[in-house]
Amino acid sequence: DRMSGPMIPDFSQARVLVAGDLMLDRYWSGATSRISPEAPVPVVRVDEIEDRPGGAANVALNVDSLGARATLVGVSGDDEAADALQARLAAADVQCLLNRRADLPTITKLRVLSHHQQLIRLDFERPLHASGDADPMIGLVEQALDDNHVLVLSDYAKGTLANPQPLIYLARARGIPVLVDPKGSDFTRYRAANLLTPNLAEFEAVAGTCANDADLVERGEKLRRELALYTLLITLGERGMLLIQEEAQA
Repeated sequence: DRMSGPMIPDFSQARVLVAGDLMLDRYWSGATSRISPEAPVPVVRVDEIEDRPGGAANVALNVDSLGARATLVGVSGDDEAADALQARLAAADVQCLLNRRADLPTITKLRVLSHHQQLIRLDFERPLHASGDADPMIGLVEQALDDNHVLVLSDYAKGTLANPQPLIYLARARGIPVLVDPKGSDFTRYRAANLLTPNLAEFEAVAGTCANDADLVERGEKLRRELALYTLLITLGERGMLLIQEEAQA
């Protein structure tokens, strides 16, 4: 029989550890038929509530959807939003190892919608700082590494991966490859990762504006060498992506 589409690799034996910023995307939807007498704003009669794991939690769900086994580590609040996040991940068979902290809210983005239009978004979050002197992510990652084949660092600049070097070192010392979706303008934090996947805007914020493709390749290879990366993958939107890889030694 001929195959009707591209072959999808078999990920059923893959075990992937995802570490990064956890979020809960929350949607309240309903009809709007009048303006509030209290202020010139629409009144939404909420009849549908949906919670979706976001940030690194969404990455773990995507890993699971490919057929791999996903484990997620991160920092959350010790609240109802964290309960909702864990429940939805458990329903997808994603194992969670969370550092739940009473002094922080779980990062939550609440969107109020009516007639498929977003009326407002409310963000619940505070800057994340490691409690005490120890970074909780180090212990969480170390606990889970030996049972996984690859470490994915999903950085949304919320503070969970403020110091990723110890995590990269722990994985590389065990021969476990590290894949990083970066944020911010300091990519030196991701030194020695196996794969870095910035988009074009993120790359140019670090390496400078590229006038053409040749410039992009030259700056990409320079950054790859400086950061001791094995592979740099720059996503280019509708133009696809640029793969820059360490050449095999003859």
